[in-house]
Amino acid sequence: MTRQRIGVVGAGIVGLACAYWLTEGGHQVTIIDRDPRGDKCSWGNAGGIAAPEVAPASMPGLIWRIPGWLADPLGPLSLRPAHAAAMLPWLRRFLAAGRASNVPAIAAALAALNARVHDDWLPLLAATGLSDALRRVGSLTVYETRAGLERDRAEWDLRRRYGIVCEELSGEAARDLEPALADIVRHGVFTPAWSQVSDPKVIWAGIFDSLLARGVAFEKREVVDVPGKNAGFDTVVIAAGAWSARLAARIGDRASLESERGYNTTLPAPGVTLTRPITFGEHKFVAAPMSCGLRVGGAAEFAGLDAAPNYARAAALLTLARRYLPGLSAEGGTVWMGNRPATPDSLPVIGRSPRRGDVIYAFGHGHLGLTQSATTGRLVADLVAGRDSGLDLAPFSIGRWN
Repeated sequence: MTRQRIGVVGAGIVGLACAYWLTEGGHQVTIIDRDPRGDKCSWGNAGGIAAPEVAPASMPGLIWRIPGWLADPLGPLSLRPAHAAAMLPWLRRFLAAGRASNVPAIAAALAALNARVHDDWLPLLAATGLSDALRRVGSLTVYETRAGLERDRAEWDLRRRYGIVCEELSGEAARDLEPALADIVRHGVFTPAWSQVSDPKVIWAGIFDSLLARGVAFEKREVVDVPGKNAGFDTVVIAAGAWSARLAARIGDRASLESERGYNTTLPAPGVTLTRPITFGEHKFVAAPMSCGLRVGGAAEFAGLDAAPNYARAAALLTLARRYLPGLSAEGGTVWMGNRPATPDSLPVIGRSPRRGDVIYAFGHGHLGLTQSATTGRLVADLVAGRDSGLDLAPFSIGRWN
């Protein structure tokens, strides 16, 4: 195999994972980012290696829940009016993806991708000295009402069809697992295949430092056009998260991509103890214990890439969290916002550009950037090497929108 000079655009967790697997293949890698060591969407997530998440964000019947969510100031969805017209094409595709006829193919593609995530993460963590940062603790989703559980029934049944264990619990059994939960919890679902890292920022930094030690170069600059031979690269990987569609458009590839902005607050002394991530089913947010404290976050805000953050969203999540976790203390909490790169069908973009054979895309992972990053990196390395990855990449092609 010929050793290539490869440029990776984006220093988030997906870009770093691509660089790791490419250096494993003997290639010379340069990562280009406007601020390589600066704040990343990769830093602020709940730390989940969420292999069981095979259900797309858009499911049958979801359309009827959206108006209520938008009207609820504590709801899981927010859309800024100034951005509504711009995202209509994405929204139409999102609703189409949730049709009963489309969900099975999307779930099959997600299941095939997620089936590999632990196998691809474990060697990466071992090589960077981070194996101890992975905890196989499972995940607990809780509900206040039977109606809330039944609204999500199709998602749980879809996971079970792929052999994923989803154990339904009473409220009492859920509190046996997590005694900090309030009595308002009446139902739960425990998913043992879910894993968690101690702190996603620590994982990112550990991989970053290991890449420096491997000789990976980091170039600090804004990328406005896709580089190539003119910049000394044989291959370019676009892993710029929510900004990737702008770059793809420069070479004529259309990507249906939105910034699904997520908010959280990390509480260094929360006053309650959890042992695993907990998702609150009716309100679609999470509380995740980490080495840096308890992180309460989630939900989705659509406002575009350039709008200022609305940290009232983070405060709303804390208000909700106190209902479920009596005694929760927000003292000393730090707020954060990140731009999740969301495709309408919940499938990332992984594969070569149909217009430039030297460009490989690796973006659009939505809520599963950390989960799918190591596998994405390995798939990119397989493409560069001309190896059969054993995974059909057709569902992840950028050509699905052209």
